[in-house]
Amino acid sequence: MRKMAGFILFWIAIGMTIMLFLDNGIIAVLIILLCLILGYNLFCS
Repeated sequence: MRKMAGFILFWIAIGMTIMLFLDNGIIAVLIILLCLILGYNLFCS
């Protein structure tokens, strides 16, 4: 279950990265970094 949650959070972060090119904002960058770090930790541990 943790690997699935990590995988989902990773792809949410990828989608938000695409969104960043459409609308620039510091909050989007923070959410992307949070999702990437959390997703990596859940998927790889």
